[in-house]
Amino acid sequence: MELKVFAKKVRERISEELGEEFEVRLQEVTKNNNVTLQGLLILSRTHNVSPTIYLNPFWEAHEKGASLEAVVEKLLCIYREDTPEKDVNMEFFKNFKKVKGRICYRLIHREKNRKFLKGIPHIEFLDLAICFFYAYQGKVLGDGAILIHNSHMEMWKTDTAELLRLAQENSPRLFPWECGAMGSVAREILEEQEALGECCMSEEERQEIFEGVPMKVLSNTSRVHGAACILYPGVLERLAGEEGADLYILPSSVHEVILLPVDDGEREELLKEMIAEVNQTMVEPEDVLSDSLYRYDRRKKCVRKL
Repeated sequence: MELKVFAKKVRERISEELGEEFEVRLQEVTKNNNVTLQGLLILSRTHNVSPTIYLNPFWEAHEKGASLEAVVEKLLCIYREDTPEKDVNMEFFKNFKKVKGRICYRLIHREKNRKFLKGIPHIEFLDLAICFFYAYQGKVLGDGAILIHNSHMEMWKTDTAELLRLAQENSPRLFPWECGAMGSVAREILEEQEALGECCMSEEERQEIFEGVPMKVLSNTSRVHGAACILYPGVLERLAGEEGADLYILPSSVHEVILLPVDDGEREELLKEMIAEVNQTMVEPEDVLSDSLYRYDRRKKCVRKL
């Protein structure tokens, strides 16, 4: 069954379940890297906020044998759990003084998001683009992000230069950076998997993986859009100083980068091939940052694309 046919059937069944007091819509949502997902939106007369539920994984589950009734039941459960009990007043978002303290930035690929970038303020950075978001925090919705569009910038009567200045101050404060050895990060992930019963590895196998790995992982403490940490003032300069060498920057995803001290023996073409292969086989399409290899020059204090 095609995704659109599946989505239509789901919308019809949920409309039947909820009745006339609810409006059920299908909405295609374009995510990072021009990845299009099929969204389901359930609108109620009693709430002004409703979550968008993406149907793509449910369609895949249905294709593997999950019944339509089971899918509908799960979707309704998600809607009821994720819909706030109270309305959300967003009037504050019109006041620049009230939002400027939580304007942050993230990195995305420029060419893959060319159409998307036309509607949002951004700054070119190598083959990437720096774009901006408001780091939302509230009792009703919890933590989240609101992407800043050109219309917001015009409403606030500001420009990209000021957004960048604010993001340079706010991002490191709200999303502090952290850098750990590749082995330590891998160990943490494996321990989380073991706690869930998804992985079992002997101590000898652990030592073989964790010891002698020169790579480090740079991200923020939330590990969401942490690749932007390479923009944080002084971070790459400090890390390169600790290594006593320039740094290769491998963009493993929009959420983190891998740092590797530059060695005359390193083969740059091999690193580029590794980045491309990982992106194609291990990273979700909407999480890919770039296939490029970068180098931080500690003498010139700048990043360049190789």
